[in-house]
Amino acid sequence: MSGFDDPGIYYSDSFGGDAPVDEGQVRKSQLQKRFKEFLRQFRVGTDRTGFTFKYRDDLKRHYNLSQYWVEVEMEDLASFDEDLADYLYKQPAEHLQLLEEAAKEVADEVTRPRPSGEETLQDIQVMLRSDANAANIRSLKSDQMSHLVKIPGIVIAATPVRAKATRIAIQCRSCRNTISNIAVRPGLEGYALPRKCNTEQAGRPKCPLDPYFIMPDKCKCVDFQVLKLQESPDAVPHGEMPRHLQLYCDRYLCDKVVPGNRVTIMGIYSIKKSAQSKNRTRDNVGVGIRSAYIRVVGIQVDMEGSGHSFAGSVTPQEEEELRRLAAMPNIYETIAKSIAPSIYGSTDIKKAIACLLFGGSRKRLPDGLTRRGDINLLMLGDPGTAKSQLLKFVEKCSPIGVYTSGKGSSAAGLTASVIRDPSSRSLFMEGGAMVLADGGVVCIDEFDKMREDDRVAIHEAMEQQTISIAKAGITTTLNSRCSVLAAANSVFGRWDETKGEENIDFMPTILSRFDMIFIVKDEHNEERDMTLAKHVMSLHVSALTQTQAVEGEIELNKLKKLISFCRTKCGPRLSAAAAEKLKNRYILMRSGTRQHEQESDRRSSIPITVRQLEAIIRIAESLGKMKLQPFATEADVEEALRLFQVSTLDAAMSGSLSGAEGFTTQEDQEMLSRIEKQLKRRFAIGSQVSEHSIVQDFMRQKYPEHAIYKVLQLMMRRGEIQHRMQRKVLYRIK
Repeated sequence: MSGFDDPGIYYSDSFGGDAPVDEGQVRKSQLQKRFKEFLRQFRVGTDRTGFTFKYRDDLKRHYNLSQYWVEVEMEDLASFDEDLADYLYKQPAEHLQLLEEAAKEVADEVTRPRPSGEETLQDIQVMLRSDANAANIRSLKSDQMSHLVKIPGIVIAATPVRAKATRIAIQCRSCRNTISNIAVRPGLEGYALPRKCNTEQAGRPKCPLDPYFIMPDKCKCVDFQVLKLQESPDAVPHGEMPRHLQLYCDRYLCDKVVPGNRVTIMGIYSIKKSAQSKNRTRDNVGVGIRSAYIRVVGIQVDMEGSGHSFAGSVTPQEEEELRRLAAMPNIYETIAKSIAPSIYGSTDIKKAIACLLFGGSRKRLPDGLTRRGDINLLMLGDPGTAKSQLLKFVEKCSPIGVYTSGKGSSAAGLTASVIRDPSSRSLFMEGGAMVLADGGVVCIDEFDKMREDDRVAIHEAMEQQTISIAKAGITTTLNSRCSVLAAANSVFGRWDETKGEENIDFMPTILSRFDMIFIVKDEHNEERDMTLAKHVMSLHVSALTQTQAVEGEIELNKLKKLISFCRTKCGPRLSAAAAEKLKNRYILMRSGTRQHEQESDRRSSIPITVRQLEAIIRIAESLGKMKLQPFATEADVEEALRLFQVSTLDAAMSGSLSGAEGFTTQEDQEMLSRIEKQLKRRFAIGSQVSEHSIVQDFMRQKYPEHAIYKVLQLMMRRGEIQHRMQRKVLYRIK
């Protein structure tokens, strides 16, 4: 009779059926368990080589440094559990919260026992990163809403870091009833306070509408910052305005980027209520319309410091190839050839532009000053000599290139402007072209058409490589480590031989900041015109064959990689022998210009100063950098001096070039026309005379020698006479 005294358990369920299990809650806790397993068990490596638990160790290390965040790779999550990653992509807002909870629990396990005074567990922030292909700001449509997206761009503005409540406590005004720990949704969504207080107390009147107010000292807050992202310039279709997007960063993502950085953002594409317009229209139209923003969950900065847009992405094979390229004996000529191959001739200018793209090395002196390493270049010249085309090409192949035109840019647009933020009414700063091109090249076309006060704004950026601002209570200094490549016409539109120095309209202050100044002239020369015409014709006829690079040239993408690779990996110095050689040549150069100034009794408008010496050093360093050498040799200095000679010195000694050694007075002008008349009387069209006898003849009539040569030069330029028989005989054509 076993069990006869076992009282059966009878019970009645007074609640009617089982308590309904909340399906969503169960699913959430299961997912959280899976996330926790992932963080705890995900390991890299194999059993033989020994493996590490990646996220556990990360969490522990960061937590002990009191950095409460961990970065999770989406690829790891997908390889651990495909569904989890899919959930996180499709509904990131709620699942990210589960992942953070799971991270908090794992951190709790790996850091126990914690030291006294730190028993309370901190929240962990989870950042995501992924190797997926980035989308485009333009491709974000409504079907991406509240999904995880990845977007590249440039940060153009950042607000100061402010605080946002995550949990708030509110109190009723009349009956002092408090409700605490109300969770506020993350992001830029607000929280609507309850309209009425529902505590019923006997003998008291009911509380009025809207009785609650927030108690600020009982709230928990996090930092947040709003950034403005602009799509990268190369992704903008032609002729369109670049689009902007608002980004919301919180906690450890704040202050990771500064304006001007190129970034790739992982974030949740979400919406916020658009701000209520002040003038309420009759019918409330914008009732379902929301504006979009991105809640950032991971930032990758593409360039540390300056222009390393490719440096991170060079594989060992590519590096091998680039080093092989740089070790070629004629690399300098090859690079010069590859710069704008569709433009015929002007090899010296292309060589100078090659030097500008590679740049010298920046020096930091022991007393904290820096000497710039970037080379600035000015092209002065006649219209139709392909100056702007060269500028456009440089903008394409420089790691970071900004192209502006002189008339359409103001001082603030080039340097920096202070703007009032429309939402918070506070002032913040937006960098202009010179700041955005930090580590690259700024191409300024129509440099002579710029207003004088705008041109002054570039002075500091060109020599000190900083931009200082003191406007509207903001005093600051921005970096602008960029080269300037400028193109300008001379004063009279074309280079006028008779006017001499007046062709150059710039102040010596700005001219001395350019390392090389080229005077590009449109010479009349039958052979050259022939080849040029052939070249242009062939370009127009066979425009499609430009797809493959010609023998002995590097194609654009490889050139771009080579430039950024050399810029990051190499910073050569002058060798001792080269320095000694340079010193002697510089002294000669100074005395040469001094002598020239004494002869012509006027100051040259292109001065030769210590800056020019530094310019030659920079050019020599950039030549060494092309070959990836640690030192610039004597050969480099030779070439640098030659480049300097053909550019700036020729422009400075404008006695020989712009011919006029003080021929600006009226008498000189009359004398020239007298000589010309006599010359034309001397020999008829179609006859030949020896040049020497003409010069002797005129010198007997007490005309100065240089004036006679001047007239001959002018007539040759107009195509009236020609040299024959090794330039001994003059032949008159018309």
